[in-house]
Amino acid sequence: MGRHKEQGGARQGFDVADAAPLLLDPHGLVSGWTAHAERLLGHGAAEAVGRKFADLLEAGDAERMEDLLHRCSAGGDWTGLMTALHRDGHPVPVSVRVAPATAPQGRPAVLVLLSELGDGARGWDMSRGVLEQIVVGNPIGIAIVDPELRYVWSNAALERWGGGPGRSRLGLRVADVQPGMDSEAVEERMRHVLETGEQVVGYEYVGRVRSAPLRETAQMLSFTRIEDDRGDPMGVYYTVVDVTDRHRARQRLALLDRAGQYIGRTLDVMTTAQELADVAVPGLADFVTVDLLETVLRGAEPVPEPLAGSERVPLRRAGHRSLYEDLPRTAVDSGAVVSYLTDSPPVWCLTTGESWRQEQLDPLAVEWAAGAPDGRESTFLELGLQSVMIVPIRARGVTLGLTTFFRRRQSPFDPDDLHLAEDLVSRAAVCVDNARRYTRERDAALVLQRSLLPRRLPDQDAVEVAACYRPADELTGLGGDWYDVIPLAAARVALVVGEVPGHGIDAAAAMGRLRTAVRTLAAIDLPPEEVLAHLDDLASRSARDDGDGEGDDGGGGGGGGSSVGSACVYVVYDPADGRCTMAAAGHPAPAVVAPDGTVGFVDLPQGPPLGVGGPPFEAVEVSLAEGSTLVLHTDGLLAYGGDGVEESGRERLRRALEGMARELGPSCQAVVDALVPAHPEDDVALLMARTRRLASEQIAAWELSPDPAVVADARRTAQDQLSRWGLDEEVKFTTELLVSELVTNAIRHASGRVRLRLIRERTLVCEVLDGGASAPHLRHPRAMDEGGRGLLLVSQLAERWGTRFVPDGKIIWAEQPLTTPPE
Repeated sequence: MGRHKEQGGARQGFDVADAAPLLLDPHGLVSGWTAHAERLLGHGAAEAVGRKFADLLEAGDAERMEDLLHRCSAGGDWTGLMTALHRDGHPVPVSVRVAPATAPQGRPAVLVLLSELGDGARGWDMSRGVLEQIVVGNPIGIAIVDPELRYVWSNAALERWGGGPGRSRLGLRVADVQPGMDSEAVEERMRHVLETGEQVVGYEYVGRVRSAPLRETAQMLSFTRIEDDRGDPMGVYYTVVDVTDRHRARQRLALLDRAGQYIGRTLDVMTTAQELADVAVPGLADFVTVDLLETVLRGAEPVPEPLAGSERVPLRRAGHRSLYEDLPRTAVDSGAVVSYLTDSPPVWCLTTGESWRQEQLDPLAVEWAAGAPDGRESTFLELGLQSVMIVPIRARGVTLGLTTFFRRRQSPFDPDDLHLAEDLVSRAAVCVDNARRYTRERDAALVLQRSLLPRRLPDQDAVEVAACYRPADELTGLGGDWYDVIPLAAARVALVVGEVPGHGIDAAAAMGRLRTAVRTLAAIDLPPEEVLAHLDDLASRSARDDGDGEGDDGGGGGGGGSSVGSACVYVVYDPADGRCTMAAAGHPAPAVVAPDGTVGFVDLPQGPPLGVGGPPFEAVEVSLAEGSTLVLHTDGLLAYGGDGVEESGRERLRRALEGMARELGPSCQAVVDALVPAHPEDDVALLMARTRRLASEQIAAWELSPDPAVVADARRTAQDQLSRWGLDEEVKFTTELLVSELVTNAIRHASGRVRLRLIRERTLVCEVLDGGASAPHLRHPRAMDEGGRGLLLVSQLAERWGTRFVPDGKIIWAEQPLTTPPE
């Protein structure tokens, strides 16, 4: 019975033109059969007459016949759908009309009319009245145009789009009844349907119609060709459905989606505010301004300025966007202060945290903001502003500023527009607050890092130095790159460049700890490979103490400020002989620019990053000609403009160094500018050092025999050299005591060769080398002790003193200032 459908005969007309009639007796037996019925079901009259009509139907419909016969015997009729069985067994869907009748001789009978419902069958016959109910009363706008595209008929629903009743449209075209509509686009599709017969379904038109001249609307149109009996086109009928709500919903979703992709791409407060204004125009407003509290731009907690006793509340214009060049004529530039009157709607929104909307501004009212560039107050009429919304920028329950939306020619802002604006601003507020908080952390990290980096490079004569540091961009965050220049004993100098993994305050703090450790190790004058070994132990211990060392893969405690995974290169240069000793821990090897301008790279063994474990660090020693330039840098210098391969980065660095100027300062900056963008993804540190050599007359050295008798000779020899250098008597006296104590100590406690060397530079250095392997210790002897006062005396006479180990023993040195500058 799934296909059975009953219709009241009084309510539904039945097409009898092609119906096959047959007659049944009151018991349902076929008593009259026709040729039409034979053509429909294939049974001849001899087979059908006397047979139950139910036998000619499918089982489900056959069961209905008894009820239908009872209905007819009571004077009723029935119309509906059934499935008959053809003589060859295939089903025949039919429309059935069953009604009481009178057979010949006045006997009661039942008339059955069968109309085939297969392909090509006419089926139900709709009367004109029924069709008019369907078309005229349809809520969808329907119209018919002739081949000249002139209206010949339209229903009442079409009047909702303007243009008057159907009678007034007759003979007119679309452009005549909808002057603001893009009639050419609509008529183009009508002509296409007339010419090809192809139906156009779902054409969406977005624009303005007469019923809503100030508001953009959307309609869904479908076009179908009307043909006569010969198939010639008679015209086009089309339907119109208002889909404005759906269109606006799509626009809102698209706007919010664009906001999610566009706003907050950086962590700069001003940029984020401008992105908010850019997104809102023209999708939501004609003119948008974004004003923030001054404290927000500084990265501080947003605290509104006190209103008591003041007539104006100052804000900072962080962004603005206009659809029209002349809107408004008194725009305040980004970054400038804009002051609002205390009784104005913007200040009310700022203090209450609530939004405000006005569909129609008073055209003669003066604008709320004071301090226009021309100093003249303008009315909203002069500014061309008609409708406004003000939405506070709030995040974490705190108001950061205001976003103001204006319209000029669009329809006034409605409640839906306000909801959209609040949703848009709330999303942007999170980005603004993130940028504010990042600004605060970045500024703090930058202050910390700058306080840890050398404020000025120390004065020394070993090398001429210049350095350049470029912090990472806002999205990446400040990193932990650093550099240092550390004067050592005997006019030597240590050059250091390193990088701590991670970003932000933690990375800056880790960098500070590592730099302090390097300076401490440099003070005890350890060789480069031993400095790195101690740093490696320090990083490992720190990681264990902080609980983040286990399972570290060398990436090193990104945001936690761990030194694990740090990179460092440590170089010691001796201007006495031009020797340069260096070692690296996971760090690029330095480049060397020879005096003739050729560029090479030191073949430096790469040790593992600090704290990750691995083979011991190895040092190499190279001899540099005077005027050579050592170029130490972090890996960020080679990370841009190439394919990421170290060799390609080196080649770009080589080209940049080959063309560098003689002055180191400009050259250092030029190399960074050539290889690194203005806002890199990683910090970049570059340290350049041009080598110098001490003149031979600045150094005096003597080999001494390990005999106590040579102490007196060493004193006299040193005195003679100081006299040739023209030093004063005070320096001579102090040096005589230092030489006596240091040479005596070497002969008494060491074995092998003894060498005395004096170096006259900014200071006077006295060095004594011996073959001993043990470091001397400063002791405080008791009053009755006969010895042990040598180093105590040295420490009192010298400004600095210390010990360093060399391959053939150790050197004890003492340094004193020169009262007479060297010639």
